[in-house]
Amino acid sequence: MRRTFFLDGHGCAKNQVDAENMIALLTENGWSYVDDSQDADVIIVNSCGFIESAKRESLEAVLSFKQVYPDKKVLLAGCLAQRYGAELASELLEADALVGNTDGAFLLPGMEAALASTHGALVSPADPTGAREFSFYRYDRPLLSLPGSAYVKITEGCDNRCTFCAIPLIRGPLRSRSIPSIVEECQALLDRGIRELCLIGQDLGSYGKDGAGGTFPPGTGRLGELLTALSRLGGTFWIRLLYIHPDNFPLSILDLCRQDPRILPYFDIPFQHASVPILRSMNRRGNSETYLELIRTIRAALPDATLRSTFLVGFPGETDLDFQALADFQGRAQLDWLGIFTYSREEGTPAYSLKGRVAKKIAEERKRWLEDAQVPITEARMDRFVGRTETVLVEERVENEEGLYLGRSACQAPEVDGATVISAESNLSPGSLIGAKIFSRSGFDLDAAYRDARS
Repeated sequence: MRRTFFLDGHGCAKNQVDAENMIALLTENGWSYVDDSQDADVIIVNSCGFIESAKRESLEAVLSFKQVYPDKKVLLAGCLAQRYGAELASELLEADALVGNTDGAFLLPGMEAALASTHGALVSPADPTGAREFSFYRYDRPLLSLPGSAYVKITEGCDNRCTFCAIPLIRGPLRSRSIPSIVEECQALLDRGIRELCLIGQDLGSYGKDGAGGTFPPGTGRLGELLTALSRLGGTFWIRLLYIHPDNFPLSILDLCRQDPRILPYFDIPFQHASVPILRSMNRRGNSETYLELIRTIRAALPDATLRSTFLVGFPGETDLDFQALADFQGRAQLDWLGIFTYSREEGTPAYSLKGRVAKKIAEERKRWLEDAQVPITEARMDRFVGRTETVLVEERVENEEGLYLGRSACQAPEVDGATVISAESNLSPGSLIGAKIFSRSGFDLDAAYRDARS
């Protein structure tokens, strides 16, 4: 009799890829994936351990499932289990077992441990070669994203060592996949009908600095070589680059975007701050002027470029003057999309022991101020597309609305940006790329019309 499992919590894009591979590995080994927790023998909570709010949500999920289904087994997997395995094994008895995310070989025995309610943790340090993580990938894995799009993880871990970040504690140092393995996966996804390849990692600008899976000598970023190799793939598709550290942005990729329009001029660059004292305390090399120069360089080379960033407020020592420097930078940068977060004090990180902690109320007020200031900036940036015909990735039909679909333009990344609402005179296929004319903006969303040229 096949045993069943339900997987809860996809979290960030990196966790989603982990979840997809867990489903693939388990189904290959006799388990059946169900989409209702009520039908599962084991409920897997794929956790996040990056910031306090995410950790709390993961723990609440374990407690909730155990309360609703006291007789079912719950396996805590992912970042939280990796980071706090030993501690949670003794304190979180609602979890029947825990399994980390650095070694896929632990998943199957972890499921058996959950069935036996061992309450033990199967966690190992991150593999410095990256062999275990990347051999765990399945190119035919089920995709949890909306139709037409897939995430492709090209690196694991990070060497930037930002003082606020727990990723090195959870995922370990930078490990890059080889270019052939990434090209092979992308081709397999294109063969399955995927039209958007979202390349992800903690910092794509550092891709290859560790030696890129043994292909290159260490010390130099190789994102340009990877994109050149992917450009040789045939067909109509998008390549979207997510998360490039501003201190490591490889300007050579701008020429590649010009040469191959399938490499979208969309850049997610987490500037985090603009005040020099705060940036140095974060272990970042840039400043407001170098970051503004990077923005100007990108927009001069690619006038249609879309820039997304994140700001972190309430970092220890952040004064009113530091915050004003960040607000000034926001106004000058005119970023298309911006996410603002308050500092989360994470044990084990260098920033944990810094003095000058900012009151939560002040941090929240600064966050709201920046969010309010960003609204007219994003609306103005989106207005430039009105009146133009843009390529749109169709994602889904709006229920109970004839001829209405949701999709995304090149300026909109999955899950974090606005949507493009498409009015169509004929049926559209989710997962397809179409041309549609943008006729208005509604808030952060774009309104578009599609007319079949054959009609």
